[in-house]
Amino acid sequence: MPLKIFKAMWFLSVLVLFATLLYGYAGWGEELVVQEEGENTVSMSREVFFYVMVGVFAIVNVLVYLVSRMFAKDEDFRAWFHGLVITINIFFIIAINLIGLYNSAEKFDYNRIGFIIYGSVGLVVAWAIAWPVYIFYRKFFVKQVV
Repeated sequence: MPLKIFKAMWFLSVLVLFATLLYGYAGWGEELVVQEEGENTVSMSREVFFYVMVGVFAIVNVLVYLVSRMFAKDEDFRAWFHGLVITINIFFIIAINLIGLYNSAEKFDYNRIGFIIYGSVGLVVAWAIAWPVYIFYRKFFVKQVV
């Protein structure tokens, strides 16, 4: 049952991710600043950024199908992996919105939203750590039926 819930949530996260990417693409200028440190600025055209992001998202989300085929009998691992990809998609959604906000003409205090970025990274890390903790708990604290 948890696997079905995670599959539905994963599919919803993919839809929101691509909707966010398309909405962002419509609002971006011709050149996007991706990184800026002092005098050094990394920028690229919005088409290149869009297609690179589509490729990255496709690779990450296709891993769900590969893991489902490779670990067909381990439903717990597949549910956890779906959750991991959901958290990665959430991070990508936040990153796309931040890049769009940064490249807009609006004045914004970016220090006020740092906790959202770090929170999404923390969510990915916490979810990744949850699987080894779950395995440890299951191995030492749950009695196996023989």
